[in-house]
Parts: sequence; structure tokens; C-alpha cells
Amino acid sequence: MGRAEPRASIDDLHRVALAMPGVSPHPDSDRADYQVGGRSFVVFREPRPDAVDPGTGERYDDVIVFRVASEADKQALVADDSTPFFTTPHFDGYLAVLLRASRIGELSRAELTEVVQDAWCARAGKRARAAWLAGGT
Repeated sequence: MGRAEPRASIDDLHRVALAMPGVSPHPDSDRADYQVGGRSFVVFREPRPDAVDPGTGERYDDVIVFRVASEADKQALVADDSTPFFTTPHFDGYLAVLLRASRIGELSRAELTEVVQDAWCARAGKRARAAWLAGGT
């Protein structure tokens, strides 16, 4: 039998985000906010009234925002019932998907790595993105 792929963790997310070229955490944030060129690509969001538990009405306190390159990319992630990604009406027209930290283990490390790297690519400058895609740093 084949071995199951390792599941993703919050530590994996931090490791992958910080490994991308030119990344720095936002200096004025109490929650992790990874930026490239001053532009956020992964943000641990404050609890907000648009993301709540449908049963209790409690605000989710563990929502992570991942930027995406296009509306098509967003819809592909959100529409795929095999992934834990979601969106809210607040994010209509905004190129980002949401993920609850409590559900990150539903992704493999490889899947999480791809989403973080894609988020970085969506926000990095053209030259930085081209250099990274070409195998440079």
C-alpha cells in the first residue's frame, strides 16, 4: 500500500510563506500578514461578522486569506467540494479565498505549498515572479 501524503499544518504555511523571495511579515500586525513588495498575499484575518459559524453565529477566529491571480482561480478553489476553501459576500469581486486554520489538515503539504506559492505569485512584481518561476530567487 502507498503511504498517505503528509497533511498540512500552520507551521508548514509559515515555513512556505517565509521561504518565498522578498517576503516579510507586516510589521504592524498582531496576526501573521505575509507580504511581498508591501503587498499582502497570506493574511491571518481578525474575526469578522461575514465569517461565522452557521450553527452558533460565533465569528470564526481562525480565517486565513490567500490571494489568487484571477476570478477563475478563486472559483476553481471555492467550487471544488474536496477542498476546505470558501468565500463570503464580503470578498465578492476580491481576488482571494478563505480557509479556516482548523481545517488546514484537510490539505496535503503539497497542496498548501502550491496555494501559498500561487498567492505569492499573484502579488509579487513581474520581475520577481519571472525570476522565481525560472528557478531563481
